[in-house]
Amino acid sequence: MADHGTDPKTRGRLMKERIEAMKVIWANEKAEYHGEFVDFDEMMTRPKPVQQPHPPIVVGGSFPHGAKRAIDLGDEWMPVGGRDADVVDIKSQFRQMAAEAGREPDSLGLSVYGAPSDVDGNRRLADHGITRSVFRLPSETADTVLPLLDKNAEIMHQING
Repeated sequence: MADHGTDPKTRGRLMKERIEAMKVIWANEKAEYHGEFVDFDEMMTRPKPVQQPHPPIVVGGSFPHGAKRAIDLGDEWMPVGGRDADVVDIKSQFRQMAAEAGREPDSLGLSVYGAPSDVDGNRRLADHGITRSVFRLPSETADTVLPLLDKNAEIMHQING
């Protein structure tokens, strides 16, 4: 992280302030924010998001710290390296943490990054309460990637109609 300009020791506080600042900007015609890392005087920005009160905030991270940050700051948690079976197994702990933090567990989404590339696997995830499947794609040419996108779109169409 340091090679990208982020101090690993302060990254959690930095992310918290950035999310808080964005929520202030999205929710107010005139916004200002004064924190340790993010600091701006009154300003205006448009257009405002269509989603209210703001676009979904998906927070990634490992269990338990990433889950706690998602509960505190976000609308959905995407476990890092969370294979589908792992996410299903840890879901109850995530929901319990949310309830203990005063959040309605069902108000928080749960994602799988690297979702299975088949209909049955994604239906199984949905049946287990996983709210978002994110497919991995290789860093390849369009000739390789576009057919995979078509396949993934067909999977989602079969599941969602």
